[in-house]
Amino acid sequence: MTTLTLTAGVPPRDRLEQIGLWSLVGIVAAMQLSIATAQILLAVAAAAWLASHVARGERLAAPPFFWPLLLYAALTLVSAGFSLDPEVSFTDSKQLVLFMLVPLTYDFARGARANSVLSIVLTIGAASAFVGIVQYAVLNFDGLGRRPSGTLSHWMTYSGTLMLVICGATARLLYGSSGRLWAAFVMPALLVALGLTLTRGAWVGVAVGVAVIFLSKDFRLLALIPIVVVAGVLLAPQALTDRVYSIFDRNDLTSRDRIAMLQAGAAMVKDYPLTGVGPDQIERAYPNYRVADAVKPTNPHLHNVPMQIAAERGLPALAAWLWFVVVTALALFRLLKTSRHKSLSAAALGGVAAMLAAGLTEYNFGDSEFLMLLLVMITLPFAANRDGGLPS
Repeated sequence: MTTLTLTAGVPPRDRLEQIGLWSLVGIVAAMQLSIATAQILLAVAAAAWLASHVARGERLAAPPFFWPLLLYAALTLVSAGFSLDPEVSFTDSKQLVLFMLVPLTYDFARGARANSVLSIVLTIGAASAFVGIVQYAVLNFDGLGRRPSGTLSHWMTYSGTLMLVICGATARLLYGSSGRLWAAFVMPALLVALGLTLTRGAWVGVAVGVAVIFLSKDFRLLALIPIVVVAGVLLAPQALTDRVYSIFDRNDLTSRDRIAMLQAGAAMVKDYPLTGVGPDQIERAYPNYRVADAVKPTNPHLHNVPMQIAAERGLPALAAWLWFVVVTALALFRLLKTSRHKSLSAAALGGVAAMLAAGLTEYNFGDSEFLMLLLVMITLPFAANRDGGLPS
């Protein structure tokens, strides 16, 4: 495992920055364990960050993708103002505070600290994977109605965080100059735990994210993906193989319902193109747009990130989100080619690809635990380039 050099080469400039740094470490450790703890520590880190900046008279510094995120946040608040229920929508919009993780990570995890933060992510992810495996093997979390959720509240959230951790471990295996042995050691547990969640979208997301990382290193590595998939299917329990085959079953009820959700979402966008129905209002509006082929009478979200944003917050918010995705991907690709911190850049790029692929069947961008981990991972490569950090 990589030595945690949280202060090596980049010592905290004052007591406030030291508080912020250790609060960020706590956030990174807690986001895969307890969202409440992570959010409390986020408040502490944000207060330390703000006070430190005011004391030194520094301006806000952040990676280029932060500005599209701010526009997305502003348009979300506009949508809340025109919502079917503004009070509920403004309350739901408190999740926008999580975007503060970007400037916090950019400042507190700069230089050599960035790789140590990724090490924490991998270590906590491995521990969470172990918990999920125990849940399956000992506690009978082995069916669609009762799946491993690790240390989190829901298997969808759990599978999404595992997906990002696997991308981080893969990138370190291929690009890291240290910590590769630890990444190799935890990878089997991560893959097994993800498989046991029976979450098809996360499986696809991992395949796409890892493929992007492989492609960035050597396109011949792509040949490993089908080998791993076939080996996994042959060795997996019946419930997992049945779930794999259901991906190609056009009569699968879950797949049918997701298509019905897309149709309902398109109708919502047609009626509310500029501001959507409002944050946290899909479930209220859905019965009025439900199509005949829908399986469930209502749904809290539409299981598709672009459609969810368009229907809930409007087409301008979707455009801002797409701008965020494009800016992030292009900036990470440039860093992968030019930066010494290639493992961090590859991990982030794979994570974005995985988020996009899995987001076609799940609203992962609206999941707080997943969003927090994603924001930290995509900020680390930019933070690593500050203050003369050491190569990854």
